[in-house]
Amino acid sequence: MDQQKELDVQPEGWLRKRGEASLSDVHRSIAVQTRGPGWRRVAAFVGPGYLVAVGYMDPGNWATSLAGGSKFGYTLLVVALVSNIMAIVLQALCARLAIGSGRDLAQACRDAFPRPVAYILWFLAEIAIIATDIAEVIGTAIGLNLIFGIPLEIGVLITALDVFLILYLQKLGFRWVEALVITLLGVIAVCFGIQIFLADPVWGEVIKGFAPTTEIVRNPEMLYLALGILGATVMPHNLYLHSAIVQTRDYGHSIPEKRQALKYATIDSTVALMFALLINASILILAAATFHKTGQTEVAELGDAHSLLAPLLGWSLAPTLFGIALLCCGINSTVTATLAGQIVMEGFLHIKLSPWLRRLITRGIAIVPAAIVTIWFGDEGTARLLILTQVVLSLQLSFAVFPLVIFTASRSKMGELVSPRWLSAFAMFIAIVIALLNVKLLSDFVIG
Repeated sequence: MDQQKELDVQPEGWLRKRGEASLSDVHRSIAVQTRGPGWRRVAAFVGPGYLVAVGYMDPGNWATSLAGGSKFGYTLLVVALVSNIMAIVLQALCARLAIGSGRDLAQACRDAFPRPVAYILWFLAEIAIIATDIAEVIGTAIGLNLIFGIPLEIGVLITALDVFLILYLQKLGFRWVEALVITLLGVIAVCFGIQIFLADPVWGEVIKGFAPTTEIVRNPEMLYLALGILGATVMPHNLYLHSAIVQTRDYGHSIPEKRQALKYATIDSTVALMFALLINASILILAAATFHKTGQTEVAELGDAHSLLAPLLGWSLAPTLFGIALLCCGINSTVTATLAGQIVMEGFLHIKLSPWLRRLITRGIAIVPAAIVTIWFGDEGTARLLILTQVVLSLQLSFAVFPLVIFTASRSKMGELVSPRWLSAFAMFIAIVIALLNVKLLSDFVIG
């Protein structure tokens, strides 16, 4: 009855009525305290932001950050900072769209655009999911290889088991999925904290690296890596993911309850993304303080970085920490990418299947091409492939960002929770900057 009431008060600016929620088996499954201490209400919303933050630390980001840090030192740290600011704004809009309209981004595109346009956006979203999964499958397989010596081809197949892990954890409750991700993020933070301590970077140079420089735009190679970092940070699948998993909270249906939910969801994603910036920057700082400092400016292969850390840091366990952090990143990323794949398929196509079959199909769409490409490239060339996937993600980003900004700026679609004008203007500026950088990248390819 409550859901019907909510449907009745939804804004009328959509071409189609809202269908069944994506991830319907966990939709509004987590209770939100309406009384008692404020921290309990805040705690109820902690979780989705950290699943989104995984996008900062996926293996594709490792490749771009290792390449950027080894080649250009600390210069590209400013890109990580700018990407973080963009991510905070865009993820806040995702929460606003979900809570204000009751739709995730995929459903919103389906309900707002003519079907041919929606199908094109679905196809582009699937390409982004495949590119994401290629990076994560490769990273997980390399992590298994570095720690346990498992061949790359077998490691790729092992990554498919995350489907069953998600099914099991969601059967226990979506909080268990979030607990797994947050625990693995903690392990990653500890691993990098130790490695940064051993690397002993020049902190004055680190701080200077966060200052803007026009060289990034003028240097095509630097711009390519900068766009790779951008694509690895503000990832298209994160926008679809966040707008769906925010709705796992049973935050109520009235406008005051939704405003409170938006406040706490935004706090969750902002804090999580600031934490992720520390990890994201740590990868680049580690590469700059070890590889660039010693003149090894072409390190981008994850395996090479693993083998070089021991002699450079002077501690035999350093490569093991690197491998453990990489494996944790890979596991986290495959979990979130699988969920995003399901959300994209359900939201755009409105396909109703049992949860296990939906996950197998969405995982298969992503992992089959990822496995083929990974096995084809083998150990060599995986770094170039990882960086390429992140640039592909950056090129796909505009097709998710512009609809998100347009939807949340529309009072007819969002009602009382429409974005303030200043926020819509800032978000549109971000969307235009991303589009212009992609045009610059494509022109550089055509010319040179």
